[in-house]
Formats: sequence, structure tokens, C-alpha cells
Amino acid sequence: MLLLGIDVGTSSIKVSVVDAQTQKTVASAQYPETESAITTLQPGWAEQSPDMWWQHVQQALKTCNQSGKYNPQDIAAIGIAYQMHGLVLVDKDQNLLRDSIIWCDSRAVEIGEQAFNAIGHDKCLSHLLNSPGNFTASKLAWVKQNEPEVYAKIDKIMLPGDYIAMKLSGEITTSVSALSEGVFFDFVNNTISKDIINHYGFSESFFPPIQPVFSNHGGVLPSVAQQLGLKAGIPIAYKAGDQPNNALSLNVLNPGEVAATAGTSGVIYGVSDELTYDPQSRVNTFAHVNYTEQQKSLGVLLCINGTGSLYRWTKNLFGAAVSYQQMNSEAAKIPLGSDGLRILPFGNGAERMLNNELIGVHFHHIDLNLHTQAHIFRAVQEGIASAFRYGVDIMRENGMNPTVIRAGKANLFLSNLFAQTFVNATGIPVELYNNDGSVGAALGAGIGAGIFASPQEAFRQMQPLQLIEPNNDAFEPVYQEWKGLLLKQLSISE
Repeated sequence: MLLLGIDVGTSSIKVSVVDAQTQKTVASAQYPETESAITTLQPGWAEQSPDMWWQHVQQALKTCNQSGKYNPQDIAAIGIAYQMHGLVLVDKDQNLLRDSIIWCDSRAVEIGEQAFNAIGHDKCLSHLLNSPGNFTASKLAWVKQNEPEVYAKIDKIMLPGDYIAMKLSGEITTSVSALSEGVFFDFVNNTISKDIINHYGFSESFFPPIQPVFSNHGGVLPSVAQQLGLKAGIPIAYKAGDQPNNALSLNVLNPGEVAATAGTSGVIYGVSDELTYDPQSRVNTFAHVNYTEQQKSLGVLLCINGTGSLYRWTKNLFGAAVSYQQMNSEAAKIPLGSDGLRILPFGNGAERMLNNELIGVHFHHIDLNLHTQAHIFRAVQEGIASAFRYGVDIMRENGMNPTVIRAGKANLFLSNLFAQTFVNATGIPVELYNNDGSVGAALGAGIGAGIFASPQEAFRQMQPLQLIEPNNDAFEPVYQEWKGLLLKQLSISE
């Protein structure tokens, strides 16, 4: 029996077909091979076309099917992971009304801050576990204020994964986890937030039916099944944001367990069983994939917008002929501390852990007679690791003290240098696993369809590839200098 996982990323779509019995990947494909475009109509804005996502999903699945390694008719359930916080709007005929305002778009920061003040900081933090900030609810309020002709046609609002599920099945659903990541959910009253609805003047009819993350979110339409080589009616049995899904894929489900990822953005995601929040909303709390009213499982999320996106920008700056592997190899030849070069990696939208400041990327202490492209490659990795350390210290302030972090051996964690620098910067060992978001989504589908009796059964074959432990404390002076530069830049931005 086979399971299909679809990961709707910012850079590309990845699909994987997994054997339910062995939990092994049978085949996978990614589309496009180059990174998907982000439309930036104004500084700080970021949009993508949901139709582009759907086209890329179809192409990736067709490529995967063409591998000949499995019979697509044997796929029994589908799971979807997706980039979080994006706003997708459709009318009553399920037609798109505009491009999606995606997670790293900063246009609604001021709107969210006004809501935070109007509703009240204590009320927002105790009920929503977050400030409205720059999340989906505030993006919808921006559309209401600035595009009234679009707003007037809205029938349903969705997150990116909901749109792909709708294209597959014709049905639209949501979950408590999805509502919480949009900051639409009241954790105290266990309902859609009346405070958010009333403050922004939204209609509750905008929200699809609420279902558990692990449940039937619709069956594949006959016309779509024929086009994609699937069986009609296959259930979409799981939908989750990319970071809760990454945690699931690493079997991070219990209080105290922590996952990390360093893709387009960098994330530390820890599980708690308490309705916890950061008073400054620098880290955010959402319902985890296994949240229920009776068993409150929450994901505490630290996000750094500009991690892999900065490394990609650096690669493009030096030309397409330079591969990531070459960058990592060159960086490893440079001594720790990059001969004084320091980089602040914050150029991909307003950073929540910096109180929604948009400070940009900054290069410090460039010596034109000393520093080479290899120094920049290393300084970028050290700057990203320092940003993670800064965020981990915020999580420690809020009572989360991880003793080990699980991560997939992917993206920046493919670099041995980065992985060791991350561990030395944070002081926390890292277990690396051979997994990714699309595989996690496939296993989530197996849980939701009842093919696995429990999440534990879905991950019974999972074993770490590598344990990386701190091997020296020489990075601490580098971090403290980096932190001083960051604090100075933040004071200039105030």
C-alpha cells in the first residue's frame, strides 16, 4: 500500500511516494528544478500564484509517476504540507480572486499592531497566544482595506495547502492547527476568535468546516484522478503547515521534543502541553498536528525569514556555476570567525523575533585586501547560526530548554560546517535524519487514513543518521560580537 505526500514549498513543490509497510520512500520528484519566483510589487511585499503551485504539483506528480517504480493506482491516501501563513481567496465558484500574499510578506505589520493594541495585549496573548502581527488575519484585513472589490467577492479564505486540496477534491476544509497559524483561533474558548472577527469585521462564513488534521479532507475528483493517473476518491487524509509537518516527520510530538529546519527560512519548533506565549510575541505558539481540546499539544515556533534565502542569494551573486556543494567546500577552508567578517541575515521580510523589524542584510568589517568569496560563504553560515542562537536564547527565556534538536539532513544541514557551527553556537546536540516534508506528509496521510494505528507506528523504522555534539566553545566570542552588531542595528532602526 502506497502513500503520497505533497510539500508545497516557497521554492518548489516536492512529492514523495512512500511504502506504508516499510515507511521507505519509493520515488520522489521536485518541480521546478530552479526556484519558483516570488512577486515583489513593493518593498516588503511577497506574493505567489496558487495556480502556479497547482501546475507544479501536477508536473511533479507526473514526473514521479513516470519513474516506473510504482503503480499510481496503488496510492491509498494523500497528505499535504505547505508554506505557512499565506492567504488564498476564492469566490463561490472556487475561482481565485488574487495571488496569495505569502508568509514573508510584510505589508500588514502595522495593521496587526493596531489590532494588538485595540484588542489588548493581555487578551491577545492569553487567548490567541500571539499578537495578530503579520499573520493571515492581518493580511486579510489589508485586502479589506485596500482591495474592497476583491474582498466583496470572497466566499472562502484558505491557506496554501487548502487550495491544493481543493483542486484535488473540490472540497475546502480547515483545522484548529491551520486557524491558529493564521491567528484566527481562541485557545481559551476553543473557537474561532470573536475578538479577531469583530475587530476586523470579518464574516464567519469565510471559514471552511473545521476538521482534525488527521481526517478525510475530501476525495480526489474523477477528472483529476484520470489526469494524474490516480484512483478516484483517494482521501486527502492529512493537511498541515510545513513546520508542524516537519516536526511530525521527525517524530516530534511530545512535550519537550524539538525540531529544526534551515530551508528558505530557519525554524526551531518545540512541543509544549501548556498554553504558553512570549510576552513580546517574538516566538509564536500554534496548535500542533496532534492538538485536541482534551490534550493540548502546542508548537512553539521561532522563525528566521532569511536563512536558505540568503544562501541562495549569495550563490546567485557569484554566478550559477557555483554549486552549494562548492560553496560549502570553500567555506570550510576559512578559519572560524571568517577573519572578522560578520553578516546579519535578515533580508527576507519583517522578522518576528526582532519585534517585526525589517532591518535587511548587513555585511560588517569587509577587508578588500583580505576577504574572498569563500569568506562570504562562511560568514553567511556563521551569521545564520548566530541568528539561530539569538532565537534559541529567546525560547530559553520562555522556559523551553531543549537538550537535543532533531533535523532532516537537507538544505543547510547538508553542510557539515553549518551543522557543526549551529551546534557550537546553540550548545545543543543535533540528531540528523534522512527525511523531508513530503515524506512526512505521506506518513501523516497514513495516520489520517487509519493505515497506521498510531503516529508511533508510522515512525517505527526511523533511525538517526548522525549525532553532532558541541566540540568547542570558540564560537562564543564570534557570537557575542555578532550580537552586539545586531543590537546596534536594531537601535538604529527604532
